[in-house]
Amino acid sequence: MNNLDSYPPILRQQNNQQQNPYEPNDTIEDSDPIPTIDLKCLEHKNLDEACKEWGLFRLINHGVPITLLEQLQDLTKQLFSLSFESKQEACNESPIKYFWGTPALTPSGTAITKGPQNINWVEGFDVPLCQLSNFQHQLPSLESIRLLLMEYATHLLRIATTLFEAMVKNLELNLKTTKSYLSENNGNIRVYRYPPTDVGWGMEVHTDSSVLSILNPDDHVSGLQVLKDDQWLTVKPVSNTLVVNLGDMMQV
Repeated sequence: MNNLDSYPPILRQQNNQQQNPYEPNDTIEDSDPIPTIDLKCLEHKNLDEACKEWGLFRLINHGVPITLLEQLQDLTKQLFSLSFESKQEACNESPIKYFWGTPALTPSGTAITKGPQNINWVEGFDVPLCQLSNFQHQLPSLESIRLLLMEYATHLLRIATTLFEAMVKNLELNLKTTKSYLSENNGNIRVYRYPPTDVGWGMEVHTDSSVLSILNPDDHVSGLQVLKDDQWLTVKPVSNTLVVNLGDMMQV
């Protein structure tokens, strides 16, 4: 089975005619101005500037073991390489949800009728944090990744809490009334796979609806871009570095 055959059937069709609903003036590939925040020596002023000016930043000294990040990426690649039917069956009646081909949206936010020409060419797994410990799976790859995700989730909650509390302090908000926005019950870990760039769009222009998104990009793929001053800037992957994006709830 080749790599494309492991995708859902609808994603195996050529999708080169997708149109980006918003096309800024330029894309900058060579420069790398994305701000970097050091979690170990957290400077509230630097964090405040990164949030206000960018809404996105790299995070270093985050405390997540690099071996854990590498193991997660290796296991998820193995999981995605399974046949479409195997992935469907493995996640049937499981807290882990397998999804693919989410509908593209119009500029007003309305979903377009699902079809090869108007979907996001992406597949993924969605794992609610509050249910991670409640199930076991007979498929070795799913059970192995579940155990790693439990450890990973502990780090994500620690990082998210540290950053959120610093942001709340910078905004002079009441932590007691806002901390409910950031809880394990509301958290999810999502793993995505996108096709090669010559096959179709991975994800259309969008914002995250969450409070915070903490990303662990593939070290070998420069797929993430951020829009600033009407230009797309490529967020190049840096080994042992996470990327934090402010979601719509945090922006509000």
